[in-house]
Amino acid sequence: MSLNPITHPLLDKAGVRHGFFTREGGVSEGIYAGLNAGVGSNDDPAAVAENRRRVAEWMGGGLDDLCGCYQIHSAVARVAEAGWNGERPEGDAVVSAVRGPIASVLTADCAPVLFADAEAGVVGAAHAGWKGALGGIIHSTVAAMEALGARPERMVAVVGPCIAQASYEVGADYQDRFAHHDPGSERFFAPGATEDKRLFDLPGFVLWRLEQAGVGDAAWTGDDTRADAVRFYSNRRAFLAREPDFGRLISTIALT
Repeated sequence: MSLNPITHPLLDKAGVRHGFFTREGGVSEGIYAGLNAGVGSNDDPAAVAENRRRVAEWMGGGLDDLCGCYQIHSAVARVAEAGWNGERPEGDAVVSAVRGPIASVLTADCAPVLFADAEAGVVGAAHAGWKGALGGIIHSTVAAMEALGARPERMVAVVGPCIAQASYEVGADYQDRFAHHDPGSERFFAPGATEDKRLFDLPGFVLWRLEQAGVGDAAWTGDDTRADAVRFYSNRRAFLAREPDFGRLISTIALT
């Protein structure tokens, strides 16, 4: 089975190579079956390396060109001036203004966000879970791209496959925390199954963050990772199924 990443017209129009990769086209087996790119998973390292090599090749590069952080749900954005040769500095976003590096993020329900300013020739990739999105990773990524010559109003951004509101039940305390931190953000919560539960709209909140950061145009692919086990890995789904681990999806972007 060949790789079949999801792409988006906003990024196609920007003329950048990009992909929100699904489980399709990989060599991992068992609970990781498919294209598990998670170097932090307990999958066979050789399988993960082969999966990542296939992604890099699809992107027009090699394994050493992949630039992805050791993700810590932070607001730290890193700049890639060349391939990272397997290095993984702590952070949650990668930006680049040169050809060669393949900016990447790993997710399994959190939101991958790919950015581009075609005129400036600057791209970025961010990992936005609820904690990172609330803590400022979107604004940090935009600021890091600005430092390389990009302008927010020229940027386009696409939120990739992530857990959707109907699949994402959290405690009511989350709504209080968000409302305290960002008045108005409580609108991204809906009633849950019980009084002490809420359903959180992660992609909606991330799109709001992009709007706040001044990004010119943004969209979500509309894919719910928890609801589609054939195409996507999901931390929440694995937890509910009492599986010992889960695979990670990779999303990438690079200048051509």
